Amino acid sequence: MSEVRISAEPRTDFGKGGARRTRRAGKVPAVVYGHGEKPRHISLPSLEFAAVLRKGGLNQLIEIEVTDGSRELVIPKDLQRDPLRDEIVHADLLIVRRGEKITTDVVVHWTGEVEKGGLVVHEVDSLSIEAEATRIPESIEVSLEGLAVGSQRTAAEVQVPSGVTLLTDPDTVLASVTIPRAEAAAEETEEAETEGEASSAE
Repeated sequence: MSEVRISAEPRTDFGKGGARRTRRAGKVPAVVYGHGEKPRHISLPSLEFAAVLRKGGLNQLIEIEVTDGSRELVIPKDLQRDPLRDEIVHADLLIVRRGEKITTDVVVHWTGEVEKGGLVVHEVDSLSIEAEATRIPESIEVSLEGLAVGSQRTAAEVQVPSGVTLLTDPDTVLASVTIPRAEAAAEETEEAETEGEASSAE
């Protein structure tokens, strides 16, 4: 995943009041931490930061350029959102180093068509991996092509990109294929009627 660059400002106005003033100014209060360094409080441009996350997600690699001349390479570690407006109100940013391996979750990208008449039930929507901070894939492809009714796709069957280690339990069921509920109910009714007719005949 390619990195993006965002300008930031040091933040010295703390507490709830300070955070509200920062947000009113169109910025997101954030904390940069990691690698044994003292946490740094900064503010990020709200619209630009939100746009970056919409495009790259939580594994987006970001180079923070602070107006005091410092720079840090980070990934978003935790976001707090306003439950009503769905706006980011605070961000925790983890410092990473080029070549360093980190553990994170990556979304699943489903491909392929299952057996005709089958209904796919997705059990998970992300996988846990370990990879270099600068080589985290945007998603991991999981093919369901030709998967038969009654079958499952497990983590053990997933092919991950070179340099990526899958940490999710291999036995984890990612998706299963069933028959639609209406068809299943119709089959059960038909079986019950058949059994009833057999009993009457006896």
